[in-house]
Amino acid sequence: MTTLRSAFDPKSNALNALRLVLATGVVVWHAAPLTGHNVGWAPAEQLFSGISVDGFFAISGFLILSSWVRRPHAATFLRARVLRIFPAFWVCLILTAVIIAPLSLLLAGKGMPATYAHSAQTYVWKNAALNIFQHGIAGTPSDVPYPGIWDGALWTLVWEFACYLGILALGVAGMIRYRATIPILFVLTVLGLLLTTVGVLDSFLAVNGARFGSMFLAGCMIYRYQNRIPLSWPLIAVAAVAILPTTLLPEYRLLAALPIAYVMIGAAALVKRERLTIGNDISYGVYIYGFPLQQSLAGTALVRIGVAPFAVVAMVVTVPVAAASWFLLEKPALRLKGNRVAQTAQEVAVMSA
Repeated sequence: MTTLRSAFDPKSNALNALRLVLATGVVVWHAAPLTGHNVGWAPAEQLFSGISVDGFFAISGFLILSSWVRRPHAATFLRARVLRIFPAFWVCLILTAVIIAPLSLLLAGKGMPATYAHSAQTYVWKNAALNIFQHGIAGTPSDVPYPGIWDGALWTLVWEFACYLGILALGVAGMIRYRATIPILFVLTVLGLLLTTVGVLDSFLAVNGARFGSMFLAGCMIYRYQNRIPLSWPLIAVAAVAILPTTLLPEYRLLAALPIAYVMIGAAALVKRERLTIGNDISYGVYIYGFPLQQSLAGTALVRIGVAPFAVVAMVVTVPVAAASWFLLEKPALRLKGNRVAQTAQEVAVMSA
């Protein structure tokens, strides 16, 4: 029997390709509301609106726990996570405030508000710690489906980083070496999902903590039991099909978290084609730049060309920016880690989480 552990090759997997697909999925999903459309069927909307980000968190759970287990050193772990997330995030904030937003106003035939310069400064420094406190800049953007929000994708990053810190805390406390730790935490987050779904817990922290925590820990569960998890394309197909009926629930992650994690990680492990085992990961750039560039396009006549053409144009604009972010900033930042592990394909994937 082939297990996930025996199938997963750190130097030959499709994780980066899959993450690019997921980032593209986020852009495609946003194309619908940004052009004034909606899916119209709740189960499909729940699946398409959540599956890409959920997949990101599941993959991150698998890789980040793996990173700690391979090298349980707090300073090294934290430095790696900070270098992966923050430099590109900070530059994205600056470029949005200084270039993307002003060009968007120019394309829309609008002038710069008198308070723009000051608001642009606060947009950068108020959001610099990863939690998004200021979404717009001097009342812009306006006359778009999401007014007052320049980058509606960034808000999930603080939850991603919180998951990293959770693994760090568990590792430093020595809890990761106990087999029961990850399963117990996973069950607790799923219970949290249930309580938020029925309305017992309804705070922003509880709702999103349960959502992102359950998906991240689902990936951790796959890593923890990789020696026992059988892996094959038929099993992946069964798991994928099993996800579909869960969308009929008010909260599909209650039953779908583990199948999603299995499908994502298992598929990436089984794909060995050289073209898909790419070492360069532009998915983070696509994720953080996709929305502000789409907002810029939404303020023009392109908003009327339809969902699919709008998504294609958005990707054509986003990919070069994402590639520049990877090659000019993200990839060089990885070298600052100062260890050879960063050069392997798996660590590049880990750092892209």
